[in-house]
Amino acid sequence: MLGASYAAVPLYRLYCQTTGLGGSAVAGHASDKIENMVPVKDRIIKISFNADVHASLQWNFRPQQTEIYVVPGETALAFYRAKNPTDKPVIGISTYNIVPFEAGQYFNKIQCFCFEEQRLNPQEEVDMPVFFYIDPEFAEDPRMIKVDLITLSYTFFEAKEGHKLPVPGYN
Repeated sequence: MLGASYAAVPLYRLYCQTTGLGGSAVAGHASDKIENMVPVKDRIIKISFNADVHASLQWNFRPQQTEIYVVPGETALAFYRAKNPTDKPVIGISTYNIVPFEAGQYFNKIQCFCFEEQRLNPQEEVDMPVFFYIDPEFAEDPRMIKVDLITLSYTFFEAKEGHKLPVPGYN
């Protein structure tokens, strides 16, 4: 029972990432869609960034910017910074969430550091990019009419070397 309850959170997040439910961005996007997107210039959305670290991980982790403004149909780039202040190498792995949850189906990550092991040596500090876009269909969804703020939140957990979470949509 203890093992099943421990695995429930990562499994739920993987399910949400696949379906776009629960505030997870949808994984795996074709580059041809990006090339043919038409920006919705009259729909400006503020993206705020949040960073958390599980109690078992002694990293310093924060977004390099607190917010940026984007329009649906244009790509954007943001950075997070992580530092291992300890005297030993540590491996971390992150998950993410998007609020409001309904916006998760329109938040498309092209490249990010989530669900991949990140090894930081003692006192090492690294910048981690997140390259994303908001699908232009966001502007046409009546449920998104009053949404002008989306929060992207990452949480880092300590990982054991060799253990990787499967990322839905990638083989």
